[in-house]
Amino acid sequence: MLIEDQRLKPAPQKTKQLSSFSNLPNAPVDEIFALNHAYTIDADPRKVNLGMGVYRTAEGQPWPLSTVQKVEEEQSRENNCARHEYLPIEGDSVFTAAARDLMFGFNLNNNTETPAEKAAKQRIASVQTVAGTGANHIGAAFLAHHYKPKHVWMSTPTWANHHTIWDLQGIERKTYPYFNAVTCAFDFGAALAVLEAEAVEGDVILLHACAHNPTGVDPSKEQWKAIAELCQRKHIFPFFDSAYQGFASGSVDEDAWAVRYFFNMEPRMEMCVAQSFSKNFGLYGHRAGAFHLVTNGLNPAEPGLVQKNLCHIIRGEYSMGPRLGSTIVKRILGDEDLRTQWHGDLTTMSSRLRSMRESLYNELLRLKTPGTWEHIVNQIGMFSYTGLTLKQVLALKDEFHIYMLKSGRVSISGLSENNVAYVAQSIDNVVRRV
Repeated sequence: MLIEDQRLKPAPQKTKQLSSFSNLPNAPVDEIFALNHAYTIDADPRKVNLGMGVYRTAEGQPWPLSTVQKVEEEQSRENNCARHEYLPIEGDSVFTAAARDLMFGFNLNNNTETPAEKAAKQRIASVQTVAGTGANHIGAAFLAHHYKPKHVWMSTPTWANHHTIWDLQGIERKTYPYFNAVTCAFDFGAALAVLEAEAVEGDVILLHACAHNPTGVDPSKEQWKAIAELCQRKHIFPFFDSAYQGFASGSVDEDAWAVRYFFNMEPRMEMCVAQSFSKNFGLYGHRAGAFHLVTNGLNPAEPGLVQKNLCHIIRGEYSMGPRLGSTIVKRILGDEDLRTQWHGDLTTMSSRLRSMRESLYNELLRLKTPGTWEHIVNQIGMFSYTGLTLKQVLALKDEFHIYMLKSGRVSISGLSENNVAYVAQSIDNVVRRV
């Protein structure tokens, strides 16, 4: 009877469980990639993409560099059976050495290395990374774990991914003024005033080596010297992001001037550099990059210890960097003829960007568009901070199918002789409404 009574009882109700991920925050969508998707599905024949930071030809097409194509053809003929093998955790040592020498101005022909160069190189620990983003991330992770800064200082504005990278490391972000919206220039006085008053010993400062993203506005050499003196005096750790060496001005030496000035200061400073080869070699999808940490040279064993700790982070995250892009870069930098040809490729890209800046500026002058537009030709590199308002940017997208970031940043590479007059006329139309 007891058994039958138990069978008649209803089964206990299961408690309804919430998902383990029901409280996830709504992570922000990347504006650049979302904008590019909107452009791609737009069927209007007039559409213009001024959002994506990639080089395009006058016909609006991707451009594999002539030197890169030459190396790819050589690789195809060689049919090296080891071309898909693993790299070491620290990456291809020939590549990282060539990347270091390019950045810091050492002679790329190792057989002519001077004793002073050899000593200077020994201050630097280098590893291969997953492009410039990976270099920024590895550097931020290493400093967060081992340097433990209270704050990281970023310019207002800066590349949006800088905020994400450092936020994920749990380091408090602070900002210093950079772009003056009235003058469309670097607000040097305001930047130094904030850093003098608020930055403390042990803070990190993120600096764009050249072609500041998103503004295209760089400090002058005298201003760079003042920033370096402030970092040295207040013991602020410089973190350079170098994404456009040679691509900005056409000269690898000019675009690395600030990095080399900081490196050669006395007394010696500790610093680091995140280096990308996406723009200057056109290797966007191959993710070729390097991270360099510069010691003060007081302890000869320190660079090796730094590299081991960098490798510890890399091994736990992605094991090693990609092989193909770094192989292309090291071959070009290691061959004098190819290197000379590559300098020509850099001139081709940087010259077209300057030409498009001038064309847009001249069109706006011809139309007598309200406002001043000299900043377009005074800025440098891939981007221009136009000064357009959010309302004007949205009008350009919705009415004229011209895509740019909400901040008014445009990628000059998206301009061509076929669309620059249309873009200028569209800007004129929206500006005159105010």
